[in-house]
Amino acid sequence: MRVEYGLYLGRRFGWAVVNTQPHREHIAVENLQRQEFIPYCPLIKRRHRHARRANDVLRPLFPGYLFVKINPDLTRWRPMLSTFGVRSVVRCGEEVSLLDDAFVQALRAREIDGVISRPASPYQIGQEVRVTDGAFGGLVPTIIEMHERDRLTVLMQLLSRVVKVRLDESQVTSV
Repeated sequence: MRVEYGLYLGRRFGWAVVNTQPHREHIAVENLQRQEFIPYCPLIKRRHRHARRANDVLRPLFPGYLFVKINPDLTRWRPMLSTFGVRSVVRCGEEVSLLDDAFVQALRAREIDGVISRPASPYQIGQEVRVTDGAFGGLVPTIIEMHERDRLTVLMQLLSRVVKVRLDESQVTSV
């Protein structure tokens, strides 16, 4: 993978990828900010179900990872390694691996109120779709549920019965 660096007053900078301790991203962000680093942990809304209740909670888009803006030539990045909540920094040998600033800016461009928004699905509940591949190729089921990770539950007519089948969005097209 080729890494490009942004320029800031003639110097290179980028985003270091920090591996955090499990479920401690918020602690790492807080402690990195205290040390005057610029951390970024993109968040996404997830549906959490427990005991017949469902609510939306904010979770990291990349669990166990966050980004820190640094210039490795000027910034002393090694103190990040002893920060509470931080496990390690992604490196290539002894040099910090950097992401291009455009990657983080593209993530930030998709944020609404500090939360990354998923692109709208082209499908809706009740819509008829055509299965494009697999054993059910050519059949026209109706969508009854939509799940995370681009999965659909559809009703199909098979062997004179209506059957629920879970499919990937890539396996169907609009009718």
